[in-house]
Amino acid sequence: MKYVDEFRDQELAQSLAQAIAREARPERRYNIMEFCGGHTHAIFRYGVQDLVPKNVRFVHGPGCPVCVLPVGRLDGAMELAEKNSVILATYGDMMRVPARKRRSLIKAKAEGADIRMVYSTQDALKIARDNPDREVVFFAIGFETTTPPTAVAIQQAQREGLKNFSVYCNHVLTPSAIQHILESPEVREMGTVAIDGFLGPSHVSSIIGTLPYHFFAEEFQRPVVITGFEPLDVLQATLMVTRQLNEGRHEVENQYSRVVTTGGNAKAQRLVAEVFELRRVFEWRGLGQVPYSALKIKEAYGTFDAERRFGLQPRQIADVKSCECPSIIRGVKKPTDCKLFGKVCTPDNPMGSCMVSSEGACAAYWTYRRFAAPEAATVKQGGMAA
Repeated sequence: MKYVDEFRDQELAQSLAQAIAREARPERRYNIMEFCGGHTHAIFRYGVQDLVPKNVRFVHGPGCPVCVLPVGRLDGAMELAEKNSVILATYGDMMRVPARKRRSLIKAKAEGADIRMVYSTQDALKIARDNPDREVVFFAIGFETTTPPTAVAIQQAQREGLKNFSVYCNHVLTPSAIQHILESPEVREMGTVAIDGFLGPSHVSSIIGTLPYHFFAEEFQRPVVITGFEPLDVLQATLMVTRQLNEGRHEVENQYSRVVTTGGNAKAQRLVAEVFELRRVFEWRGLGQVPYSALKIKEAYGTFDAERRFGLQPRQIADVKSCECPSIIRGVKKPTDCKLFGKVCTPDNPMGSCMVSSEGACAAYWTYRRFAAPEAATVKQGGMAA
């Protein structure tokens, strides 16, 4: 295949859906967690859930970097902008995430804080060059995919002698989150979250490769299939997971071989290792304190660490009580289980981060699913559901 439309071919989608239906045994359920929020949106945008049998169920995981950032870390970013009078540069999704007292960066900006949306770390560096008399802090978030560009920016700032540039580092790691979920009481003891296998993340795996997932396949006996973002990718990967479960296998398979390799991007990995090191523990929204699940800036680049430069201290702040975002991130609940969803909580008035991000589960349900019947929506004759 050469073009994206080929990965959305309706006849091939129906063929894959029929293969899954033949493979899925009616006497059992297949609970497959798609870790990445991009997969969640693909599943509902293209009606993948409605193409597969009812006993094949997708469980939405914590693969949305905006969603998993805890309120305390966002509150720290606001402190930088408001109390320290820095120019805070951040990605667009972070602007509307509600923090303490339902404030957000965009509200802080409206009240006078100098908060600027950027598309890349290079934009943040340019702001620092253009404002040599102001402190500029880049609010860095994301999984392994967005970490290398942050490392490049830090090294570039060091080479250029940009003393007014620093990074508020909130980069987190996928494997630690998967392990934490599988070791959680909900999965291991209480059984409230049934997870039989995983659709592994796409972009993250292009950086770290397939090797890190072998531990989960072997230790927890759960198949992992690295999956692309297109509907045919998701359907093919679902078929691969279903076959593994039927055959009693728990292996790592790479459906997204056109992008992901076994070893990943070695250059990016070396770059990250040069600039960052593991934090002993880091708080995730919905998962709590997760050991060795995030990165911090190494001592050699400590002058570019905003937490050190401005003396930011860790803080724990509770989410909005009625918001089910933490439970949705863990896969315990669906967005429609939240009494705020579609009523008090909408994209124009988000109560939690899952409704804000373009990868959030609540945003996916709102965009593609909020008018669906309680049961699965019907499949259009001859093609995928719209």
